Amino acid sequence: MAMQQELDHHYHHHEDDHEDDHPLHIAVFPWLAFGHMMPLLELSKTLANKGHHVSYLATPRNISRLSSTTLPSLLTFIPLPLPQTPGLPDLAEATSDVSPDQVQYLKIALDSLQHPFTTFLQEASPKPDWILLDFATPWAIPIASKFSIPCVFFSVFTASFLTFIGPPSEITEGKGSRGSPENFTVTPAWIPFPSKLAYSLHGARNLMALYESNASGLSDACRYRMTAQGCKALAPRTCREVERELVELLEDLHEKPVLPLGLLAPAPPTKDQVEVDVEKHKEIFAWLDGQRERSVVYVAFGSEATLSVELLHELALGLELSNLPFLWVLRKPLGSGDGVEVLPLGFEERVRGRGVVVNGWVPQLGVLGHGGVGGFLSHSGWSSIVEALQCGLPLMLLPIYVDQEANARMVGERGFGVEVERRGEDGFFSREEVTRVLRLVMVDEEGEGVRVRAREMKKVFADRVGQEKYVDEFVRFMKVHKKL
Repeated sequence: MAMQQELDHHYHHHEDDHEDDHPLHIAVFPWLAFGHMMPLLELSKTLANKGHHVSYLATPRNISRLSSTTLPSLLTFIPLPLPQTPGLPDLAEATSDVSPDQVQYLKIALDSLQHPFTTFLQEASPKPDWILLDFATPWAIPIASKFSIPCVFFSVFTASFLTFIGPPSEITEGKGSRGSPENFTVTPAWIPFPSKLAYSLHGARNLMALYESNASGLSDACRYRMTAQGCKALAPRTCREVERELVELLEDLHEKPVLPLGLLAPAPPTKDQVEVDVEKHKEIFAWLDGQRERSVVYVAFGSEATLSVELLHELALGLELSNLPFLWVLRKPLGSGDGVEVLPLGFEERVRGRGVVVNGWVPQLGVLGHGGVGGFLSHSGWSSIVEALQCGLPLMLLPIYVDQEANARMVGERGFGVEVERRGEDGFFSREEVTRVLRLVMVDEEGEGVRVRAREMKKVFADRVGQEKYVDEFVRFMKVHKKL
């Protein structure tokens, strides 16, 4: 009953108010990946700060990892403990806790939360007006409908990626209706305007994993299709200033409202946070302070994307060859057991002073906002792109999996980043190509247009007031359509 007391404490109805003035109660239920949980937490904070009551459903360990910052009083975490699941390590509650081949067991664990999810809806008073679902839980829709609660599909993916995947009729088990990876290497026929939205053969082969069944019995593509079809609307993490024509096309493809939620960028660190970060990471910030303005390449590939040892060596040698100062946040590569040389022999000695390699976490927003940093070499994860452009930094793009090639093509087409070219067959890239892209984006005269456009995009990506208008539109939609 603690759950009920929390909700009672947070929710106050004023019966004499006009219905539209009543605060909404919104439940949110993200997939167990921090790249999904964090943007949904940003949205939840914004909704709570606007006076709405948000119940954020998550596992206990993830809740403790998410609640390190001060949260609005109207935002309540609802713990749903994961059961012990064969194949899943102890205490694993997020994709960052497991290897890629263990993620399927996380889905089995997630699917076993149907009973506690039902209990939450039974006990909640008042009931949620809406539930925001991620791609992984289509089973929540029939449960919610028993309580007459409508659902919205919240997507951390860009409209570019969702459009590339196509209408529900194109999303089937096995290899999808496109049949083979080769068919993903051309721009889809349903995109009616000029577009470079197509995957490399290597990227397309990786993408096929979304269509393949796994130990949970449902492919990711199938989960996505069922969730998108069962929800009243799609709400992607994007904005019209960046993807207007794709948002409109997505609406046509799914034949339902598409409500962009804005970029949901994390708040820039406060002065106090900056001081704490600088204190904890003295050496990094002292080194950055000693660099010329906008001269440093920041290199990071997110919490999960990793390269093979061979490609990691090419990347390292490309950084060395570029003669540019760099700060590289390095994660252990795929297949690197004990005794494997992660970096080329003598690399750190040769770049000492000019390049810094960090094993472990750094305060990314604080680093990107530092005046010494001039560009971001990234795996093209949407969160990383948002954070770079929030600081007006141009991107050097090295997509690794899932949505990242679609993001990289979109950024390249709009001219605020340049992609490292890779061999289509196997995804190989050379040190010389890394150097070419680094120097083009950071220093060459030819890349000035990219640098200027990235600085211009800061007006959109750092405009928190402008981006919040999307959340206001979303709230208006939920108020008008809240009955099933």
